Amino acid sequence: MKFTMKKDTLLLKADKYAHRVYKLTLELPKNELYGITSQLRRAAISVPLNMVEGYARQSIKTEIQFLRFAYGSLKESQYLIDFALIERLITRTEADAVTQKGDELARMLWAKTKTLERKNKDQKTKVS
Repeated sequence: MKFTMKKDTLLLKADKYAHRVYKLTLELPKNELYGITSQLRRAAISVPLNMVEGYARQSIKTEIQFLRFAYGSLKESQYLIDFALIERLITRTEADAVTQKGDELARMLWAKTKTLERKNKDQKTKVS
């Protein structure tokens, strides 16, 4: 990953998650290409993309907003993985592997969001 945030552990985890989900979708049936495959890919890649966009806007308030978008996209992808499992499009082993990484990423995203919210609140308090 050549992006300047390559030392950002959270972004690296989000990037790995997106790649892992993408690889999982390569095994989905071809008749799902424009259905769950496309939706799952979009949701998974939206996680790191929203993180990058929020950071690039150079505003804590905006970064928080985009981290929330990333969290929402992550949860959407996790729902789609569960859906694919129930529909027997993927195996339990495949679903569990991706879900475990997603859960870890979700905890980290949530923690970073809360940290930035506190930082933003502290900055507002100092200005007042």
